Amino acid sequence: MRLLIVSAATHYQYGSKIYGYGAYALEIEVWADLFSEVLIAAPCRTSLPPEDYLVLNRPNISLIPQMETGGGSLRSKASQFLLLPALVWGLARAMRRADAIHVRCPGNLSLLGVLLAPLFSKYLVAKYAGQWSGYPGESWAWRLQNWLLRSRWWRGPVTVYGRWPKQPKNIVPFFTSVMTAEQMERARSIAGTKSTSEEMQVLYVGRLSTQKNVHTLLEATARLRKSSIPIKCTIIGDGDQQSALKAQASQLGINDSVVFAGSVSFERVLDFYERSDVLVLVSESEGWPKAITEGMAFGLICVGSNRGLIPEILDEGRGLVVPPGDVDELAKALEHVANFPHEYQELRQRAASWSQQYSLDGLKEALRELLSQQWKLSIDMNRESVGAQSDKLGHETH
Repeated sequence: MRLLIVSAATHYQYGSKIYGYGAYALEIEVWADLFSEVLIAAPCRTSLPPEDYLVLNRPNISLIPQMETGGGSLRSKASQFLLLPALVWGLARAMRRADAIHVRCPGNLSLLGVLLAPLFSKYLVAKYAGQWSGYPGESWAWRLQNWLLRSRWWRGPVTVYGRWPKQPKNIVPFFTSVMTAEQMERARSIAGTKSTSEEMQVLYVGRLSTQKNVHTLLEATARLRKSSIPIKCTIIGDGDQQSALKAQASQLGINDSVVFAGSVSFERVLDFYERSDVLVLVSESEGWPKAITEGMAFGLICVGSNRGLIPEILDEGRGLVVPPGDVDELAKALEHVANFPHEYQELRQRAASWSQQYSLDGLKEALRELLSQQWKLSIDMNRESVGAQSDKLGHETH
């Protein structure tokens, strides 16, 4: 079967190669192992990709570029409205070439995908990567996609993070991962020996956006410094808040305690997990936070916000949760970890054991079973194993 993937994620085409954001690229390769051909309808830029992007390393993947739109300004919204006929036409042309359609939500292009896909195929599947339960400040477009996917309009399975009460039968609890079995084995060996350093190493991995509340971590770091608690904070990622966060670190006088590493390859992210003690992710909302589950696999003490699926992931003594944006609670949690590290050794092991059950290899088998059952078709895994591709992680970014 020929699968069309509709994604709002920006791709890069540089030379003869197609690039996607690291975690996304690895997951798309799993889909490519299940289908004879995969077409991707998504925005595309013809320039050098960022360092945290990876080559879509499957010969059966091709890209059908779509117009890139977005932005929250009134001008941007007006532009999207005027371009709507062209966007619909471009997406409809791509859908006519497919046997099956996979829409990755939420996103602007994804909304059109959800509206159009049932007109072109009976083999539908969607992924909702955001917080399925909704949250304060959620955009109307995301709420509309959520509603459409739960309605009779969408005649296919929808994979979501976590189990939510009173959902239609097509809403399927699922997971995701970007770590191979080999990388999980590396994490397992590290987690077994992990303990808190004399200078506590705190890590953040993700986009530097307002919604992620990275400024809260910087303020908490400054408070621990004032309490004479040795702490080093590493920020991995980039985004529109990068300059503001660097300015905040300077204003707080903690430049010598904070490292802004920028976008790095996934292999380097694993190196940071290996030498860190604590991971902090106190976002306003989260679906399945990969950084937390990856950090858990390496035995890190994870501190997340009490939003979305994070409380369930860190439940039963696997981590700590605090309200998003609450500097007092975050600082209190970090201070306790620094002062009483021996109390968290069992937490590290519980977290690692739970997280290490999720891998790319397991994801492929789970998707095969889901599609075979829902579509009443045989979905074969007869292509090269994802695990065999682990050596390509972190390179070919130029």
